[in-house]
Amino acid sequence: MRTLCITLGDPCGLGPELVVRHFVEASAINDRFLLLGPVSAVDRELERIGEVRFFEILNEPVQIKDMDAGVYLYEPTALAGLEYPPGEACTDGGRAAGVSLDMAVEVLKAGLAEGLLTCPLNKAMLQSAGFDFPGHTEFLAEKLGVGADQVCMHLCGHDPDDDAPKLRVSLVTTHPRLRDVPGLITEERLLRCLRLTADFVRILGLEGPVGVCGLNPHAGESGRIGDEEIRTIIPALETARREGLDVVGPVPGDTIFHFAAKGDYSAVLAMYHDQGLAPLKLLHFSQAVNVTLGLPYPRTSPDHGTGYDLVGTGEASIQSFQAALDMVQRLVEAKR
Repeated sequence: MRTLCITLGDPCGLGPELVVRHFVEASAINDRFLLLGPVSAVDRELERIGEVRFFEILNEPVQIKDMDAGVYLYEPTALAGLEYPPGEACTDGGRAAGVSLDMAVEVLKAGLAEGLLTCPLNKAMLQSAGFDFPGHTEFLAEKLGVGADQVCMHLCGHDPDDDAPKLRVSLVTTHPRLRDVPGLITEERLLRCLRLTADFVRILGLEGPVGVCGLNPHAGESGRIGDEEIRTIIPALETARREGLDVVGPVPGDTIFHFAAKGDYSAVLAMYHDQGLAPLKLLHFSQAVNVTLGLPYPRTSPDHGTGYDLVGTGEASIQSFQAALDMVQRLVEAKR
């Protein structure tokens, strides 16, 4: 039996609703799930849809190790008295997300859970509450002692019931300004992302090379439209091949995803955020999963934001949450 941790994210956003809708509809629960966040946000959603509690409240996270399969919730004491207006961005929502994420780190370090699913948070509100991180990826990397430069942000289309080709995209850079991207692309960074991506697709049992995007249009056209491919990307690929990695590139960014979507590549390594995620979200907007490669524990997240405008309407899709849950379960099982 696996034990998985789920943070509710920003409780003013869709996190509580996604969790409630999934577990209320679940036909069977075969793992232990530890929810971290304010119980009031979950109860509010249960009241809205007319359902009763499906979870048991714990006084301390350590109690989870003695529990049977089921859903349990721990509310960190620092959240007492805070208010979470549904559908509104506020500092208390960011504080709840940050405190819950801190607690998730402690739960993982203590060996009380094997993997983590994080519901969406608002980066601005997280920072407003005093957590000085761009987002989940950087937060978890530092708190788990890895460092933001040692992990790789990966997003993938994932449908547990469909084996058709899906896009899987790793990013060399995450959220810098576009003008800063070329200076952040180094051989070391490229190699780290290639190794992590190759290991990830191996865990998933996928075959085929990792395709690597060029940075410039037409992958630089032999240096006529930029020389980053010649100076940095090609040397990194040559090193990767010497290490035995199956890699192809650099391939122009305007063509690589056509072939990746047909299944020619097990994954794509993109140089920057929108280069990789615009095509992925075109195909997999409701089923994409965010995976942080390089952490000591599997971590996934739905690939969407807090969705304040959808809170309380019942119109939000839970497919990305369910895909993220299936993925973290698969990764935990593979790591055993």
